[in-house]
Amino acid sequence: QVQLVESGGGLVQAGGSLRLSCAASGSIFSLNAMGWYRQAPGKQRELVATITSRGRADYADSVNADSVKGRFSISRDNAKNTVYLQINSLKPEDTAVYYCNAWAVTSQDKLRPDKPYWGQGTQVTVSS
Repeated sequence: QVQLVESGGGLVQAGGSLRLSCAASGSIFSLNAMGWYRQAPGKQRELVATITSRGRADYADSVNADSVKGRFSISRDNAKNTVYLQINSLKPEDTAVYYCNAWAVTSQDKLRPDKPYWGQGTQVTVSS
């Protein structure tokens, strides 16, 4: 199995920054695409950004404009099996539970396709 543990969330004032981290552990044979999703109160979970094992980042349309401005930035450290999400100039509408997602192949299932795994989520609350 693969475990994902997020950290870095919290309560911040509008205009502040946070760096979310998600560390993968367990019987990992290969760790492929990783990403961040978020779920605001009363809304469905939505994609924020993904990154391939080679470092290619893609952002959801809803945040793509913000990524260009530098508000959202996804990155990963393959040596640490960790993916990060940097969020700058936080807004109250960024308030949500942020979930980490990873597609992985376990050591026990090397011949099988990768499967998605999810973390428990980390709460981000932005006060105005």
